[in-house]
Amino acid sequence: MEKVTIDDVDGQMSAADVRRPVSRALGTEDVAINYYELAPGDSFAFGYHAHGDQEEVFYVQSGTVTFETDDEDAVVSAGELIRFAPDEFQRGVNEGEERVVALALGAPRDTEDIEMYRHCEECGERTRNKIEMADSRDELVTSCLDCGAETGRFD
Repeated sequence: MEKVTIDDVDGQMSAADVRRPVSRALGTEDVAINYYELAPGDSFAFGYHAHGDQEEVFYVQSGTVTFETDDEDAVVSAGELIRFAPDEFQRGVNEGEERVVALALGAPRDTEDIEMYRHCEECGERTRNKIEMADSRDELVTSCLDCGAETGRFD
């Protein structure tokens, strides 16, 4: 048995104001668990994305999150959950003025099969992107796979 307190889990660089990898602290083997706090305008993810081999469930504890999907936007409020199947594109954003607190669960825990899109100013459209550690080692940088232009920085 393992037990943790959210405040005792170290944060991780993210598109969100706060991201705490709870699964690492608990030592889970088959499920990823992440605690998030989204300030207004923040997102769970670095871009519009899908996990080819991972199912995701988000539980919104407080606030409201708008998930962009291929079909339509889905608004998820406090006390509600939403599930995304493998290969289902989504991006959850706090479009409100209230802070969002949420848990994200994914299975399997570890996944490398991620396809992500962000808007590229150079290309003038949403393009496939990759995430890398900045040379300074204190930020993550997203860049366009088509032209190499930087599309975002996150700490």
